[in-house]
Amino acid sequence: MELQNQTLVKEFILVGFSQNMQICVLFFIALFLIYYFIIFGNLFLIAAIIISPKLHVPMYFFLCNLAFIDLAFSSSSLPKVLIDIFSIRRTITVTGCMVQMYCGRFLGSAESFLLAVMAYDRYVAISFPLYYNIIMNWKICMNIIIIMWHGNFIISVFPFILRPLEFCRANKLDHFGCEMLAVLELACGDLTYFRVTMFVVSLFILVVPLVFIVVSYILIISSILKIRSTGGKSKAFSTCASHLIVVSMFYGTSISMYVGEKKSFSSDLKYFSLIYGYMIPVLNPFIYSLRNNDVKQAFQKMFGKAWH
Repeated sequence: MELQNQTLVKEFILVGFSQNMQICVLFFIALFLIYYFIIFGNLFLIAAIIISPKLHVPMYFFLCNLAFIDLAFSSSSLPKVLIDIFSIRRTITVTGCMVQMYCGRFLGSAESFLLAVMAYDRYVAISFPLYYNIIMNWKICMNIIIIMWHGNFIISVFPFILRPLEFCRANKLDHFGCEMLAVLELACGDLTYFRVTMFVVSLFILVVPLVFIVVSYILIISSILKIRSTGGKSKAFSTCASHLIVVSMFYGTSISMYVGEKKSFSSDLKYFSLIYGYMIPVLNPFIYSLRNNDVKQAFQKMFGKAWH
């Protein structure tokens, strides 16, 4: 009987949406515009970095990877959300849900590690400017990215694939998509392994990179304070400001979601997840472009007009 029950759940019903049509219309318009700017903002940023020879340096190579991650992360779930808003029956297969969940986790943790790599890049550039091209040469940068992508999969996804989740209870998922915290609420059996693993992995992919970033910026600030020129200090702080804004938004929301004692998934968290899931990918291109003269000049060449 237990085995039979475990085979009953073949799809989830997404119940995270409002039943009020006016709210659904506003929700659709807002998410559609967000996805529009995510696509074009990140694609234009990637194109600007590829086209402009001046941007062919490690800092923008990592930024190009960040834009790709943001584009892929939002595309793994947002199109489905847009389709479901006006659907009569909002469902997703268990297999499709698992794919969406693991893709989101893989790409989200990749962004966390990449932000730590970008902090290290800024530390080397500011603290050891004369040795920057030696320390951060292209071979090292490529190896860092390769190790990051492969290591990230082993850390963030592989432990969960080892023990597939089973579903034999209710199939109503209180979310817009397949958020791991919400999906676990519907899983059967002893979930100790999954909850402990999720907590430990979350610590490793969120807290450890954040501590690394904090230490990097303590050293960066120490190096900046040693600069005698006021203009030099201002330029150094400016190159770090964009990264710090993104770091604050990403880790503030992600750690609130995944680190800490949570006995059950709160339905309020589904709205909170929109911030790190969709708002950060749409803001990243603007934060990095509006505060960066090199990127502005690259956009100027692309569009043939000045940015003000």
